Amino acid sequence: MGKVHGSGQNKPGLNRPRVQLETQGYLHKTTDAPSTMPLLDILRNIANELDGDDDDDFSGTVEPYSLFCARDDVTLMEKAIKTEGGGAIAIIDLLLKRNCEQRQMVKKAYQESSGTALDKDLVAVLSGEMKDLALALLMTPVQYDAFLLREAMEGWGTDEEILTEILVSRTNDEIREIKKVYKEEYQRDLETDLDKENRGHYQDALLNLCKGTRSEEQQADKDLADSDAQTLFNSGEDRAGTNDTVFIHIFTTRSNAELRKIFQRYSKHGDGEMAEVLEDELSGDVEDCLIAIAKCAMNKPSFFAEKLHSAMEGYGTRTKTLIRVLVTRAERDLKKVMKEYKKMYEKSLQQDILAESEGDFETALLTLCGKDD
Repeated sequence: MGKVHGSGQNKPGLNRPRVQLETQGYLHKTTDAPSTMPLLDILRNIANELDGDDDDDFSGTVEPYSLFCARDDVTLMEKAIKTEGGGAIAIIDLLLKRNCEQRQMVKKAYQESSGTALDKDLVAVLSGEMKDLALALLMTPVQYDAFLLREAMEGWGTDEEILTEILVSRTNDEIREIKKVYKEEYQRDLETDLDKENRGHYQDALLNLCKGTRSEEQQADKDLADSDAQTLFNSGEDRAGTNDTVFIHIFTTRSNAELRKIFQRYSKHGDGEMAEVLEDELSGDVEDCLIAIAKCAMNKPSFFAEKLHSAMEGYGTRTKTLIRVLVTRAERDLKKVMKEYKKMYEKSLQQDILAESEGDFETALLTLCGKDD
């Protein structure tokens, strides 16, 4: 794992000694070495993961600030922006302690007060990871998703990881809203861009997901699951070559509950488990996409826990991934993500953030995470 240096790492304010972070609950000491969960162990624990979807069960770490006043925050923000050298600390601290709805109110009040957009003024005074974090926090969830998708396809090359992550983990309503905002913000059609920037079976999978018409049934039909499991067997293990189209159709149209039941029933028809089938029968970006769908179907928090761990594993730290995952899950299910992280890697997320980052950026990430329960 590699260190990343946050902006203004020697400034007072947000920086706190490690012992203080420990006593405030951000870090639990342990002597256990972290263990990396094999790629598809999530799928191999099928019997323990059939409880149904719980996306509506709030388990975020950021909640509304009880003493919120948009005008007071604008005054604080204007003062911080004008502060030579030390304003970044106050800016980020204020944004982190308001929920998204309150930040939107501050943006509007700031525009009315100063006549300029808050995000543009922040770009002028922030840099590096702190700028990226501030701009992410100032967007609504759907604006941020649209921004990430556009950024993933803009310029040379395509960031398939981001395209896959967003389209496999968002609900139908969220995807439809993303398409609407994408059109408004960039005067472009998301489906057209996905079609143009991708190829082959991966392109087909993304376009299917982008329709926003996946089943969202919470109860799986056993007969349909048996039929789908048989169809997957016939299209993979039971023939020479794989019918990728069949795999894509089932994975991109069935609900999470239905997919879980299909994975459970597959062993009745095939020689192996669905985890092995996906690895053996598919390849490339479409394999990664369908595996991501399967992981989200089985346990969405663990899907994001794995992403956070990968961002800090090995040499260097992928700060954009840390920002993306923490910001997008902070008002959804970040507590569950952190719980899965500790279960999977025998270490808290906060501990790895402390090991892999420094200064104000480190403390900003810890603030998003909250205490290590």
